[in-house]
Amino acid sequence: MEGKRREGGLPPGWRREEVVRKSGLSAGKTDVYYYSPDGKKIRSKPQLARALGDAVELSAFDFRTGRVNFNACRKRLRHDTSLILPIRQTASIFKQPVTLIRNRPESKTKSELKHGPQDQPRQLFWEKRLQGLKPFDNSEEVIQSMDLPRNMQGVGPNLSTENILQSISAALHLGTLPVTGQLASKGSILKNPGVNIDANQPLIQQMLISDEDIRRQEMNVRQARRNLQEAMLKA
Repeated sequence: MEGKRREGGLPPGWRREEVVRKSGLSAGKTDVYYYSPDGKKIRSKPQLARALGDAVELSAFDFRTGRVNFNACRKRLRHDTSLILPIRQTASIFKQPVTLIRNRPESKTKSELKHGPQDQPRQLFWEKRLQGLKPFDNSEEVIQSMDLPRNMQGVGPNLSTENILQSISAALHLGTLPVTGQLASKGSILKNPGVNIDANQPLIQQMLISDEDIRRQEMNVRQARRNLQEAMLKA
């Protein structure tokens, strides 16, 4: 056991003691204790901080060695001085924003960021993560994918028919904008998708749908409903 000695990192009257463990699995290791001027035994740094209160700054104090780590002080000082103004630096652990008032009329203050829910960024070509996944019916038969119209062409690297249909379905069910397809050319999208692709539109080239196309599709839907009705009556 090392004798008690005065420690320079603490106020006068404080003593530090190292006790070597003599038995058990941790034999040979040391425990560090501090003693206040009135003889109170301190076993941990939080307990030491409560005993000293605001009289001593212990953020850079090493409880094991009893010394102040000046490198930590310098690092914290560099961090504080690199803050973007206007920040009140009265306390290193409480960064409080201040009101910036400009007297010169030509000076402009940036508006604050909007609070509340913000639109999340969308990953480009997220549909490719679904490759290899097939839908099944109740009898565990694979549901075949739909065929794309002849005049509908996908835009993007190595896109399957399923990927294109998935992007169209997401745009129809989740999007709030009219579905028009990609306005940029196929070549420019392949050259730099991050700049030229519109994440809010499906991965197809821009298409023009006429009134005749709509009427033809309505006829197909009515015919499909009649076929379904007849099949249910026969069953």
